[in-house]
Amino acid sequence: MNRFIFIIILFCSCNQKIDDSQFLSGDVIFQESESSQSKAIQLATHSKYSHCGIIYKNNGKTYVLEAVQPVKLTPLNVWINKGKNKHYVLKRFAKPLSVNQLRSMEEIGQKMIGKPYDLWFNWSDDKIYCSELIWKIYNDGAGIKLSELEKLSDFNLNSEIVRKKLIERYGKQIPLGESVVSPASLFNSKNLVTVNFNHLINQ
Repeated sequence: MNRFIFIIILFCSCNQKIDDSQFLSGDVIFQESESSQSKAIQLATHSKYSHCGIIYKNNGKTYVLEAVQPVKLTPLNVWINKGKNKHYVLKRFAKPLSVNQLRSMEEIGQKMIGKPYDLWFNWSDDKIYCSELIWKIYNDGAGIKLSELEKLSDFNLNSEIVRKKLIERYGKQIPLGESVVSPASLFNSKNLVTVNFNHLINQ
């Protein structure tokens, strides 16, 4: 009986409606993705968080603009439910963003919608990956550099899982000098402060 009650409580707590009043447009949200490349990203960047998106509020509803296949707006609760254990971290730019900055960021983001996901992490606008999307929205829309760009060679590429993923994507021609920005780089940005560190299920 106690076990049954525990399961019911756990089920209800995991399906509670999310209070989105704390979320603001321009916030950056992080999660541990369940995708096939998540483990390689975690090992290469020494970070738990392998996926991120940017909050977009419209007509009283909250969305996450994310670079998946393709770049799209995902309802907040759907986005959170996709992450491992429904865990997320919400971060915000350290200073309030102006109306003009937010409007410009929104315009940049709208132009990105529909673009294909970039499996090769190239620094171009033809295809986009998650942290690149956020970095460019802030940089091009608000003139804010959230973090310094990195090179692929800056990451830990020694793990067998990482090496296999690199060979799968690039073969023997790994572009070690390619400019990249990782979810970890944004997560550790001094320009972003943590607003909410959520644990719906104990890690």
